[in-house]
Amino acid sequence: MTLHAAALRPPGSPDPRLDLLTAWLGGRASRHGLDLATLAPASSDASFRRYFRLAAGTQQGGTAIAVDAPPPEKCREFVQVAQLLADAGVHVPTVLEADFDAGFMLVTDMGTDSYLNALKSAAPDGTTSAADPGRPAPRQLMRDALDALIRWQLASREDVLPPFDEAFLRREMELMPEWYIGRHLGHTVDEATRGVLDRTFALLIASARAQPQVFMLRDFMPRNLMIATPNPGVIDFQDAVYGPITYDVVSLLRDAFLSWDEAFELDCFAWYWERAKKAGLPVDADFGEFYRQLEWMGLQRHIKVLGLFCRINYRDGKPHYLADLPRFVNYARKVTQRYAPLAPFAKLLDSLEGRSAEVGYTF
Repeated sequence: MTLHAAALRPPGSPDPRLDLLTAWLGGRASRHGLDLATLAPASSDASFRRYFRLAAGTQQGGTAIAVDAPPPEKCREFVQVAQLLADAGVHVPTVLEADFDAGFMLVTDMGTDSYLNALKSAAPDGTTSAADPGRPAPRQLMRDALDALIRWQLASREDVLPPFDEAFLRREMELMPEWYIGRHLGHTVDEATRGVLDRTFALLIASARAQPQVFMLRDFMPRNLMIATPNPGVIDFQDAVYGPITYDVVSLLRDAFLSWDEAFELDCFAWYWERAKKAGLPVDADFGEFYRQLEWMGLQRHIKVLGLFCRINYRDGKPHYLADLPRFVNYARKVTQRYAPLAPFAKLLDSLEGRSAEVGYTF
């Protein structure tokens, strides 16, 4: 055990993965000018991956990121998707070293200025907060991100990434009845509830599968976008799949940690739709239908996240994600109240929360 590794944890707290990572970095220190004494936590996420920053002889600000991704975390997939993104003209970290069996990587550092931090100071209508007028305008940040997304989607090919198929979609949504309804709310999923869930899930799956299928990042959101040159830098993309064209668009605007006024959302969605059409992407020719596809796709994601965030709390001991559950319930209620086929699910949400039914769909 080295002194710098020991300093990263409280006394008496063993961390064998950190010891292994430090030893692995030590074998590469001279090749990349690494200063192991500077190793410090950079961030963590909802998975079991950890990230450490350390001084390095790279050209990206003199630092690099060491990734601890214990198998079966997806180092191999990270390297594959990084190359696909780079080939598509999207700014991503360069993989300097990777050990797939051990679950370690060393990648170039994209800095600490995330979209999330920048956009937190913006008003919900997309204007820059007066408290932080030097931040980039939210509209420009979103347009940069959507342009990068279009480049990624234009590079799409079948049989390269795993399919986001019916089984995948259904498996994600089944997290909600198990972890949100059952574990978090303490409700029994009775026959009537199960019927509403099954019919709603079938509608959302059919809508997703009917859309054009493209390269899809799955976590294309402000937390995983860095303000960089060229902008944005994209990180955390190892879960990329081949799936519905609206998924990443709605993920960007209807995020786990930020909410926007609908007027700002619509402006961004319409801007993407126009740019995508001009680029030759197969978005629906009718914006109204594109918007419905997008909303239903977002609902599938929000149903998943309600279950996922509860699982992260109860299974993995990360309670801070629960604070964002109301945001996802609000997203889901807004969408389900707009469309007649989703009205039973809107009533179910009201019932689970002890609200009186407020369904008033408009489409």
